[in-house]
Amino acid sequence: MNKPVLVVMAAGAGSRYGGLKQVDPVGGHGQLIIDYSIYDARRAGFETVVFVIKREIEETFKAAIGDRLSKVINVKYAYQELDDLPEGYTVPEGRKKPWGTCHAILAARKLVDGPFAVVNSDDYYGPDAFRMIYDYLSRTPDRPGCYEYAMVGYLLGNTVTENGHVSRGVCVEDDDHFLQTVTERTHIEKDGANARYTEDGGATWFPLPGGTIVSMNLWGLTSSFFDEAWSRFPAFLDKALAEAPQKGEFYLPSVVSQLITEGKARAKVLRSTDKWYGVTYQADKPAVVAAIAEKTAAGIYPDHLWAKG
Repeated sequence: MNKPVLVVMAAGAGSRYGGLKQVDPVGGHGQLIIDYSIYDARRAGFETVVFVIKREIEETFKAAIGDRLSKVINVKYAYQELDDLPEGYTVPEGRKKPWGTCHAILAARKLVDGPFAVVNSDDYYGPDAFRMIYDYLSRTPDRPGCYEYAMVGYLLGNTVTENGHVSRGVCVEDDDHFLQTVTERTHIEKDGANARYTEDGGATWFPLPGGTIVSMNLWGLTSSFFDEAWSRFPAFLDKALAEAPQKGEFYLPSVVSQLITEGKARAKVLRSTDKWYGVTYQADKPAVVAAIAEKTAAGIYPDHLWAKG
């Protein structure tokens, strides 16, 4: 079995953040969130990273991230293109928004031939998460008739921001900690120690306990996922082009849920009790900077992250 590869989704435009949050420093010497993820991934065992980016940010991304990290890990690039669609489909007039997380992963389909982990470029996951997912992928190949996937689940209360709403995949698991369903909730807000979500712009709210397990898009998949996702893309497009041609998104968790429901895959939920840190909004940045400084002071990270490269 090939060694697991890390796929980093970095094509987002940062509309709520107000700029390219992928290249905004949070460490004491200019380090970015992705620096800490790559540091954790490399010491977990990952040797190759595939960055999924958009062509229009390529120069900026390589200058700020890729060229530097290529000195410590094997770096490859995949490009999320709006017109990377199945035969017979075209981009609707006026569409600028990417097609979602599953489409981002499909951009890497020609570069990955084996197990792979998926992360966001602007989320801090913690060292344990990368160790868990690498170890699982290394020892759990697909079985005959069943794909073996995994995800690192976080407690919802550890993943919400004080500064606005977030999107999370709300998970239901069985007694053996295999995922049963994951439902994308695109508008979740903090509510004390718990949270709440709305699907109608705030007219109606539903409670979510802080202990709810949610997906932060840290998935462990095998190359089987590419074929399955590509084959399901036309059905998504038929619905999206009819109902939401400008905003419809092809979500990675939705495809995993379909495969689980059909009995074609199972996904182990690897629990993390770490607190998530990310920069959904500009106001989130001070908390991330403080958290990284605290972890550095505690010896989890060296002060100069890549001093010994």
